[in-house]
Amino acid sequence: MSKIDIGIKEKDRKAIAEELKRLLADSYTLYLQTHNFHWNVTGPQFRDLHLMFEEHYTELAVAVDDIAERIRTLGVAAPGTYKMFAQLSSIKEVEGVPSAKEMVEILNHGHELVVKTCREALKIAQEGDDESSVALISDRMRIHEKTAWMLRAIQ
Repeated sequence: MSKIDIGIKEKDRKAIAEELKRLLADSYTLYLQTHNFHWNVTGPQFRDLHLMFEEHYTELAVAVDDIAERIRTLGVAAPGTYKMFAQLSSIKEVEGVPSAKEMVEILNHGHELVVKTCREALKIAQEGDDESSVALISDRMRIHEKTAWMLRAIQ
């Protein structure tokens, strides 16, 4: 591969990519958790939650691709295994099938964790003068903050 010359220092590109890896791992883990809950939700709110979870995991599917492609743009390999995601993610797997109410609480917490990961990544991207990563991270943060708000509103 030829040298990358996009106006971001190599050490900054690598540091930003490392933060984006954490964001990718959190996003993919949240995607998988949301899809799992979509399949397994039951109860009086089944239809509403089933459809809402589908909206959320569909949006997350696009997001993980965007994040992984940004990591690659920075010249770093994107993680792509469950093992790597588990090591990097702040979101922990859930055992069994929680109740619908617990699913909403778990997903709310997951979105809040992703917001925190975004905030850390944003600082590094800003310090590295990487406006493209800043824009991506800011957009992700806004979406996760709004989704967490919506999930809190139905609890």
